[in-house]
Amino acid sequence: MPGNTLERSAIQKTPGVNGGDACVRDTRITVWALIQLQKLGRTEEQLLADFPSLTPTDIDAVWSYYRAHPREIDIAIATQERES
Repeated sequence: MPGNTLERSAIQKTPGVNGGDACVRDTRITVWALIQLQKLGRTEEQLLADFPSLTPTDIDAVWSYYRAHPREIDIAIATQERES
């Protein structure tokens, strides 16, 4: 699948960290949160300013991960919306 090498290096799922949700490398920044912010209108530039520890490569990996796993991320977003 395209993007897998990038995803493996930048996107991680760790049991016990953020419920095991996919996160950007060595952070607690979830893929679902970034996707939700993007759906709400945040640009890549704004996301990078909002999360200074992220790089453009990280953002590319998030978009790639979402393209490969849309159902997983959409379910995580819906779950968070129900819980808030």
